[in-house]
Amino acid sequence: MEMIQVAISIAVHSVFFIWVIVEFFMEWKRCLDDEEIKHETVDRKYMVLSVVVVICNVLISISYLGFLVFEIWKLETISLESVFPALTWILVTLLTIYCKRKTIRENNKWPLVLKFWWVLFCILNTFTISIYLVSLLEHMKLLEFLPVAKFSNFASFPFSVFLCFNSLGVNSSKSLRKLKHPLLLKEADGINGDACANAGIWSRLTFRWLNPLFEEGRKQKLELCHVPPIPESECAEKSYSLLQKALRKQKTEASSLPNAIIHAVWKPLAINAVLAGINTLSSYVGPFLITNFVNFISGKDEDLSHWYGYMLAFFFFFGKTVESLSQRHWYFGAHRIGIRVRAALMVSIYHKSLLARYPGVSNGKTVNFINVDVERIGDFCWYVHGIWLLPIQVSLALIILYRNLGGAASVAALLATVIVMVSNTPLANRQERLHSKIMEAKDSRIKATAETLKSMRILKLHSWESAYLEKLLKLRETERSWLKRYLYTCSAVAFLFWASPTLISVATFGVCILVKMPLTSGTVLSALATFRILQEPIYNLPELVSMITQTKVSINRIEGFIREEAQKKTMCNFNPKTSDIAVEIKMGEYTWDADSNLNKPTIKISEKINIMKGEKVAVCGSVGSGKSSLLSSIIGEIPRIYGEGIKVFGSKAYVPQSAWIQTGTVRENVLFGKKMDKYFYEDVLEGCALDRDIEMWSDGDMSVVGERGLNLSGGQKQRIQLARAIYSDSDVHLLDDPFSAVDAHTGAHLFKECLLRLLANKTVIYVTHQLEFLDASDLVLVMKDGKIVQSGKYEDLIKDTDGELVRQIAAHNQSLSQVTAPQQHGSLTCAPQHIQQSELKEEKPDNHNTNCRLSEKIQEEERESGRVKWRVYSTFITAAYKGALVPVILLCQILFQGLQMGSNYWIAWATETEGRVSKGQLMGVFVLLSAGSSVFVLGRAVLLATIAIETSQRLFVKMITCIFHAPISFFDSTPSSRILNRSSTDQSTVDTDIPYRLAGLAFALIQLLSIIVLMSQVAWQIYLLFLVILAISGWYQVYYITTARELARMVGIRKAPVLHHFSETIAGAATIRCFNQEDRFLAKNLSFIDDYSRITFHNSASMEWLCIRINFLFNLIFFLVLIILVSLPRDSISPSLAGLAATYGLNLNVLQAWVIWNLCNVENKMICVERILQFSKIPSEAPLVIESCRPNPEWPTNGTIDLDNLHIQYSPSLPMVLSGVTCTFPGDKKIGVVGRTGSGKSTLIQALFRVVEPSEGRITIDGLDISKMGLHDLRSRLSIIPQEPMLFQGTVRTNLDPLTQHSDAEIWQALNKCRLTEIVRKDPRLLDAPVAEDGENWSVGQRQLVCLARVLLKKRRILVLDEATASVDTATDNVIQKTIREETTNCTVITVAHRIPTVIDNDLVLVLDEGKVKEYDSPARLLKDESSAFSKLVMEFLGRSKRDHHSQTI
Repeated sequence: MEMIQVAISIAVHSVFFIWVIVEFFMEWKRCLDDEEIKHETVDRKYMVLSVVVVICNVLISISYLGFLVFEIWKLETISLESVFPALTWILVTLLTIYCKRKTIRENNKWPLVLKFWWVLFCILNTFTISIYLVSLLEHMKLLEFLPVAKFSNFASFPFSVFLCFNSLGVNSSKSLRKLKHPLLLKEADGINGDACANAGIWSRLTFRWLNPLFEEGRKQKLELCHVPPIPESECAEKSYSLLQKALRKQKTEASSLPNAIIHAVWKPLAINAVLAGINTLSSYVGPFLITNFVNFISGKDEDLSHWYGYMLAFFFFFGKTVESLSQRHWYFGAHRIGIRVRAALMVSIYHKSLLARYPGVSNGKTVNFINVDVERIGDFCWYVHGIWLLPIQVSLALIILYRNLGGAASVAALLATVIVMVSNTPLANRQERLHSKIMEAKDSRIKATAETLKSMRILKLHSWESAYLEKLLKLRETERSWLKRYLYTCSAVAFLFWASPTLISVATFGVCILVKMPLTSGTVLSALATFRILQEPIYNLPELVSMITQTKVSINRIEGFIREEAQKKTMCNFNPKTSDIAVEIKMGEYTWDADSNLNKPTIKISEKINIMKGEKVAVCGSVGSGKSSLLSSIIGEIPRIYGEGIKVFGSKAYVPQSAWIQTGTVRENVLFGKKMDKYFYEDVLEGCALDRDIEMWSDGDMSVVGERGLNLSGGQKQRIQLARAIYSDSDVHLLDDPFSAVDAHTGAHLFKECLLRLLANKTVIYVTHQLEFLDASDLVLVMKDGKIVQSGKYEDLIKDTDGELVRQIAAHNQSLSQVTAPQQHGSLTCAPQHIQQSELKEEKPDNHNTNCRLSEKIQEEERESGRVKWRVYSTFITAAYKGALVPVILLCQILFQGLQMGSNYWIAWATETEGRVSKGQLMGVFVLLSAGSSVFVLGRAVLLATIAIETSQRLFVKMITCIFHAPISFFDSTPSSRILNRSSTDQSTVDTDIPYRLAGLAFALIQLLSIIVLMSQVAWQIYLLFLVILAISGWYQVYYITTARELARMVGIRKAPVLHHFSETIAGAATIRCFNQEDRFLAKNLSFIDDYSRITFHNSASMEWLCIRINFLFNLIFFLVLIILVSLPRDSISPSLAGLAATYGLNLNVLQAWVIWNLCNVENKMICVERILQFSKIPSEAPLVIESCRPNPEWPTNGTIDLDNLHIQYSPSLPMVLSGVTCTFPGDKKIGVVGRTGSGKSTLIQALFRVVEPSEGRITIDGLDISKMGLHDLRSRLSIIPQEPMLFQGTVRTNLDPLTQHSDAEIWQALNKCRLTEIVRKDPRLLDAPVAEDGENWSVGQRQLVCLARVLLKKRRILVLDEATASVDTATDNVIQKTIREETTNCTVITVAHRIPTVIDNDLVLVLDEGKVKEYDSPARLLKDESSAFSKLVMEFLGRSKRDHHSQTI
């Protein structure tokens, strides 16, 4: 034995001797190649540390060399055991000295051979000295194979410990010094490069590569730039390419997405499987050895020495350490795989959504793919190994039971386990069904919330917000009813989980007694430990089955979307050759409903049309004639069902009718991915009349545009779109009615500067309702019912007296005939400077951004910093029943824990000595105590579910009510995604997660304290050990939470941009494709996903960093407790008590990690409550109803409106938008409000509806001051048709009469007055015909007619039309005006219009200029004064319409 020991020692030292020599030469070669960093500055701390390391190596070498000299001189012997260590240490010391300079430069990074040697030597030295001390204290002889401690071991021990810790403390990164230069962080991508990928083995094992991040988190509030980039393997681009590669490898059409996912991640999945297997095996080491340990403590085999006990203790410690390490890396590996899968699927869905030309799946559904389905598939990576681990776990448990209790007991345990699992299955199935119902209810609520938020301005103006709030609360009540059933079912599952060890143990021990199998304390405690481990597979089986089912559904949904037949482009850009043709339109049929059986074409082209380069083509027609669809067919966005299609030669630019504006700066929206050409850029801005707007904004063209351009007026959005198209310098431009959203003068300016100057040499196809723009075109296409009924030059078409164009011109001339010029020679000019200045002010509050911070509030979500405040916890805990049930729940947990431990102690004590109690008494007391504990755990679960339901409901109602009562300015400055995040993700966390996290923390603390009390019954000194360990754990928790808290906050914040960019891209997909910007948007999407993955990756890693340290600490204390139990005299402790302490100690590391993890995770999760409470304190609008000042039900009876010295500003820091407006709108009169863009027209309307409150002055209606009455009483008595028509998803009926106050006959009457009857009757479902999201299946003009029908139904005394007919043709406008005149004879009508004919027949006209009353009189009187502002506006309009006016005589 001694010879073998010597041989092993020599072999080990020889290997290291050779390794050191090889490393020496490698370092020498590296130093020759690396001369460029000699003069790099070094950190003094590392210089001192390196010197100390060298000194330690020298001293150890001297001790071994000295002992060798002593052997030769005194003992006159020489042994290889002394020679090899001495030589190895000398060589190690020389290598250390040689590497010192390089190590200082690289921040203490020593060669791997040195670190390995120092760690191994320290372990062996510690083991040798420990064995020697134990043998000395216990007076026992050492076994032959064990090493003997020498003088050199003791002399080198302190130095070896230092070297060991130094090597373990090494950070492999070279960038720690960057921490001292925070300014560099703004440029660097993270503080440490790819910290995880660059980390060494030990750093990865213990997650030490996160230390720099924790240090940064302690110094300052973490931002994205402080977080290291995600490893390349988890990058979205890499993950997506691997998935696509896997999909391509499956050559068959039946290839499946699950197989592709597995193929893409099979390597990390295999490594994860190994870790999961190691974790499972090591978790059963404790139950396997507990019998031996209890038998040793009880002294049944007196031949066993203390050494045997110490070895058992070591095996316990080793098993628990391996279990902890494998578990942490298993979980972290699963999270990394989840990140890869999520990223790959997110990119796949985005890619398909961006490139799929024809809308097949709704925006909401695709966002649901990312929000729900992708997350579920990513989460399944946690469960995937459970499929094969479950049988292994059960088998291992049965093996241990068979070893301890025999075959009969094992079979009984198996049957009991199966019965528990089977009884759990219906509960799990019920959970799954209820969860599906919750998700359906949640989807309905979120969908309704999203649509409501989008239309909040309309709802408030119509005073419908209370009705829609009620609708949302009803949807929430439905969700709550399912949630209640779900949580009570969860209570039953929780009861079964905690009661399962009791039920199985009763069955097993009962069978043992029946078959007369002897029970001992050791076998009983081993069985109890095994049953406790069996809890997990019993609990996980139904959840696993449920997760598999849910994941399969999600994968099928995504696979169905991704695997759809790729839509072929109906057209593409053709490189122009010698031909002068720009667009070639051939015969064909196109329809939006390509999947419909009817296949009725939306557009039918019956003859070939060639559009030549440089030509200007005008498209006109009545509302719903197919003008926008024609443009969509040209850019390939509408499916072709027949014909050859349309060819476009060259690049394209597209300006849609409904403006699509990106969130970002104005410059980014105009450039749209192209390089800056300053001269051309400024020319484009001037041509689109944006230069003055930009001068007004404090940040100029770097001002941030909010979501959907919410802080821009309609005219500004159109002009930015137009600028984007012109700056693209494309060959063909398609403009869908860009002039309707601007006033007459601005429209003329845009036409002249953009179409006739900037686009003079380009091919332009423009849709317009303004017939005055037709004569400048080279070709006019007249549309009706989806067909081009006329095409040709303008002069030729107007000769056809029966043609559609002449009919439209006749309607136009009829409108013009109402306008008489003040003088035949009336001046058409207006000072250009004055005109430009009049365009400066815009109507909307956010147009007056005067500082960068306002822009930043739109761009960056505000978040709290520091600890979650105690008031957040107290608000949450006391929300339900004022916290009265909390003490009851805690009492139930204490009684459950006490009775459970009591039952375990009873059976261990009773079986310690055979015959101590009768078998009936043994089982009776055990069953009684176990049943009592089960009752209390059931009570605890039911009460907890009750609190969770009530708390979540109260928080939701408070938040959603505050949101609905918030002023319009809140919705203008807050993207809807932030509100939806709180209403969906945060609310879901509050519903089903946070109450259980908080309770779990309290329960785990009670459990931990009870174990500490139990262990301290064995020896009071254990208290001291626990105090030390708890103090260290507390320090770790404090160190960790500062960083973890900010990471958790950033997770929610970084998810929002992914969803927002996704929604924004889908909304503007047609524009993006037309401009060929797909690659840029894909790259941006990859960046957003990487930022999100980057935070989630480090958030998960930080949790494992903490757990691995806490686990080790409590493994260590468990080891020390076992050492104490072994060392104590055997007659001084009760074997059953000691065994029980050891049994409960097996869960100590997991329990303490659970406490610390919950402690930190609770704070992270409470951020959701914090975010909900943020939106529960929004400043509210004025009360909806003021009881002391309610008007009569008939009010207003006359409809007279008095404006008295009215001053309006959107905030104290912004200039006045209306300044001293004083006038009276008489009752039953028609008042037109005109003025240039930005004169304050829309602001006046907002003041009337109290969207903004006056800074000074007042508005009275029939003598009542509107500022003193409730908003509901005011707004419900007024009617408005807004500038941007908004329809809700639903039916025609719900859009016209959302409060169901009118009969079908009344609705049809309103539709008939608005010329919508024919359109509605086309669908056999009539009033129940569906309206798509945002009314997408209706043209913009038709939507405005629906809005008109709404107000005609309401029949109010005061009606406001805010640019109500901007998107309809002149003929339809004439009909609308006639309808309004007929239907509102007894009403006060206020009309804000760009078209002069709309207001020319009004009783009075108010001309606003720069927020002041310029003129106010009847149109006839104002027209008599040639110098009046109104006369100039009329002459401008007539000047533009001059040619059309002449055509009337033809």
